[in-house]
Amino acid sequence: MRATVINGPHDIRIEDVPDPTVRRPTDAVVRVVAACVCGSDLWAYRGVAKRAAGQRIGHEFLGVVEETGSEVSGFRRGDFVVAPFVWSDGTCDYCREGLHTSCPEGGFWGEIGSDGGQGEAVRVPFADGTLVKLPKEAVHEEKLLPALLALSDVMSTGHHAAVAARVRPGSTVAVVGDGAVGLCGVLAARRLGAGRIIAMGRHERRTAIARGFGATDVVPERGEAAVAAVRELTGGRGAHAVLEAVGTEESMRTAISIARDGGAVGYVGVPHGGSAGVDLSRMFGRNVALSGGVAPARAYIPELLPDVLSGAIDPGPVFDRTVGLDEVPDGYRAMHDREALKVRITF
Repeated sequence: MRATVINGPHDIRIEDVPDPTVRRPTDAVVRVVAACVCGSDLWAYRGVAKRAAGQRIGHEFLGVVEETGSEVSGFRRGDFVVAPFVWSDGTCDYCREGLHTSCPEGGFWGEIGSDGGQGEAVRVPFADGTLVKLPKEAVHEEKLLPALLALSDVMSTGHHAAVAARVRPGSTVAVVGDGAVGLCGVLAARRLGAGRIIAMGRHERRTAIARGFGATDVVPERGEAAVAAVRELTGGRGAHAVLEAVGTEESMRTAISIARDGGAVGYVGVPHGGSAGVDLSRMFGRNVALSGGVAPARAYIPELLPDVLSGAIDPGPVFDRTVGLDEVPDGYRAMHDREALKVRITF
């Protein structure tokens, strides 16, 4: 089969790799129907996050079950499924508590020795604890597939930021970051009943999506100018809930600065640049809470799925370019060059 591998910075290739097989009785083999490139994949593409030459890459996919191990009870050949970006056994204390990302038996797609999501098929460990079944007929609904694919990571991660930031009905929310996760955070905040949503971004195509998702205001400034703009919009008080979806020192400093006294920051941006943006003394004096981390997508997908299927939320517009497998290297380039927001891969 063919799959995407990374050989070094800016060196993405499509290569022949061994076909996946059931190795353990809890495994399933899934034929991939749709996948995508994540903003976090770009850290490896740019050489910031190290990868071994020839390592598989990609962690978001939809697919059809082709084969199951003898102990898999919840799925059978032909089932249409979505895979969260982390596999988990579904039975440990962490999984039962909804924190599948801390499962001792879990892991991330594309780790050395595992399959990446940007390929024609994937071996799924712990299929019963990992996969979520979708309606079989949805595999043929082209308009619905992008929204379902977003559940594997960006929509669930945006929702995690909103939950961590304590978004409540009527609250004022600010979203730092106009990537796919930040935009999904806008959508998540609207779903949870936010009264006002301030999207922070300067790219017109992205802020147009933010407004479509429910943003009531857009702040294009950065740094201290952005803090001043949000303060002005909120009568000097700041936002009850701030969603941080970038992961840099500046973005975290901005998020904490625009939080209202007694408010909360939900951070889901993969941290790069250390913790210098977190000023505990300022947070302590203003009673600003900080929560977040890696989103337990497996816990959120069953909650979000009915709203996607009904059309109540549609995160699909975050995908603004579609490529075939052979075009994936150019998809990485396009996202790196900010020509594309999020690239979807069809098979």
